[in-house]
Amino acid sequence: MLLLTADDVRKALPMKEAIEAMKNAYASLSNGKAVVPLRTRLSIPNSEAISLFMPAFVNSQQGDALAIKVVSLFPTNPARGLAYIQAAVLVFDPQTGQTIALLEGSSLTAIRTGAAGGAAIDLLARQDSKVAAIFGAGAQARTQLEAACTARPIETVFLYARNAEKAHALASEMKSKGFARQEFRVAQSPKEATEHADIICTATTSSRPVFDDKDVKPGTHISAVGSYTPEMQEVPAETLQRAKVFVDSRSASLEEAGDLIQPIRAGLFDETHICGELGEVVLGYRPGRESAEEITYFKSVGIAVQDAMAAQVALTNAHKMNIGTEVDF
Repeated sequence: MLLLTADDVRKALPMKEAIEAMKNAYASLSNGKAVVPLRTRLSIPNSEAISLFMPAFVNSQQGDALAIKVVSLFPTNPARGLAYIQAAVLVFDPQTGQTIALLEGSSLTAIRTGAAGGAAIDLLARQDSKVAAIFGAGAQARTQLEAACTARPIETVFLYARNAEKAHALASEMKSKGFARQEFRVAQSPKEATEHADIICTATTSSRPVFDDKDVKPGTHISAVGSYTPEMQEVPAETLQRAKVFVDSRSASLEEAGDLIQPIRAGLFDETHICGELGEVVLGYRPGRESAEEITYFKSVGIAVQDAMAAQVALTNAHKMNIGTEVDF
């Protein structure tokens, strides 16, 4: 069995390859070649924490993949000096069921979630998009930013977070990691970030919209990855009403995405307002952006096919690069 640490995963799962893997994962989901139960949610007693169990089998052109991810969200961890998200991905041989790998899951989750946003940007954002706005300053914000810059020739990045110091730190970190050609600006308000943006990425745990609908200009693409419960909401309902809405999974989004659930409950639109799954755009079953003036919106709640396909890419590259630790199991 191969063990991949967080550093190993980051080396073996470059963003460009991860974006293509997410397209393949979504295509397999939408054409029925993946078996993906709704994730099991386990609340931790006497705590606000939750553990999620996410199994998947994927049949794709890149080969079969069988894996399960266990991810735990512990809001009290940062105060303990630990990461909010703790995760591991267990990978099995799809022909025999043999356990073949264990991957550190938080790094994989961050990369594949960023790559999901990147896949949506590649498929839905205007080709001439040059300005990105990132809401949030955590691990997901970092990979959303990297994915946006991978999918489009971004020149200017607006960063907004409730803690401005964290936004400044994120800007410095990204510059040091090779994003020197982009101009980074820490926005003083949501309006400053939103009104200039061609692409907006939201990666927060907010329970109310992080920007105002009136500040969203025509032609904007929005990738929303932070709202993963019915009580959370990052994007105004008014924006969704005038947007072309795509999701990673219809069933999962209608079960978990507050961005969609809350407007539907309020009677502002119904589930037919969802134009399609992103995999249907990959497959050519549904059109994506059809004009430069359209606002496009992609909601990712995170599905297990992403983890299975990301792990497959990471393992393939790890063997080529001779990284990781082999152990008897």
